[in-house]
Amino acid sequence: MNDYPTRLRQAIQDKGTPACVGLDPRWEHLPRGLTEDGGTPITRSPAVEAMLYVDFCERVIDVVAPLVPVVKPQAAFFEALGPSGAAALEAVIDHARMAGLIVICDAKRGDIGSTAEAYACGYLAGADPQAAAWGADALTVNPYLGVDTLQPFVDVAVERGAGLYVLVRTSNPGAGTFQDRRCDGEPLYETVARAVESLAAQTAAGDAFGPVGAVVGATYPDELAELRALMPHVPLLVPGYGSQGGTAADVAAAFQPDGHGAVVNSSRGVIFAYEKEPYRSRYRPEDWERAVEDAARAMIGDLAEHTPAGSLR
Repeated sequence: MNDYPTRLRQAIQDKGTPACVGLDPRWEHLPRGLTEDGGTPITRSPAVEAMLYVDFCERVIDVVAPLVPVVKPQAAFFEALGPSGAAALEAVIDHARMAGLIVICDAKRGDIGSTAEAYACGYLAGADPQAAAWGADALTVNPYLGVDTLQPFVDVAVERGAGLYVLVRTSNPGAGTFQDRRCDGEPLYETVARAVESLAAQTAAGDAFGPVGAVVGATYPDELAELRALMPHVPLLVPGYGSQGGTAADVAAAFQPDGHGAVVNSSRGVIFAYEKEPYRSRYRPEDWERAVEDAARAMIGDLAEHTPAGSLR
């Protein structure tokens, strides 16, 4: 079947891990070998930056594609470069799809009516990479304009075999300012979670997961456990592992006993591993790709040891 939950489950099973690598390219963190020419810094411009982002991300993809099932390009870092960045994002998504990876485009879109439908049609390719301009399997979306604004995304996702991840409990320190506000006796994030579960259950096959997922941060492990129970039909995208402070033990509650039910994202901790110990001492700067591979393998092992993801191996 070509529906998103089935394809995601198969990809996770094939790789034996729920690890997701975030593609968040930033000029100041790129390896010097990319931003210098014979030791002389390359003149920076949006077009040059976009070209190097593609080079960097495609090389990361080539390293991690045999290891992980999912990558998550962050649209903002590409969009900051204007038209050149838009083309770069398209190229990176296409390269990842060609490598057999599930691609979650992290763009956090959300709007009303026909505008929401346009966003959905532009990003959500689903099973056929050619079905949308951006070609992503799944998209992160913002629910705070109301449940009706999610429906166009759901409709396109079902039609194309794509997935959604709705912001429910995010990993940033200030998330509670709005998400913890109590409404009708419960925090707002629970109200959102109930709506997401309803949408997922309506589009799921029996007791399986639906195409409507939720973003729930690793930095709030108690809420993560609570929300996993509250949303049994909802696949989770769990950011905040690694550089943001979340541990494998913190994300364990996101999973079913068989190791499915969630993907755990790490961005900086993997793609910029060469900047940090122990990899900085272990590898020369020009061997940064080996650091990326080691960091990805370390994440995979950590999740296998401390979460039900070990059941996948």
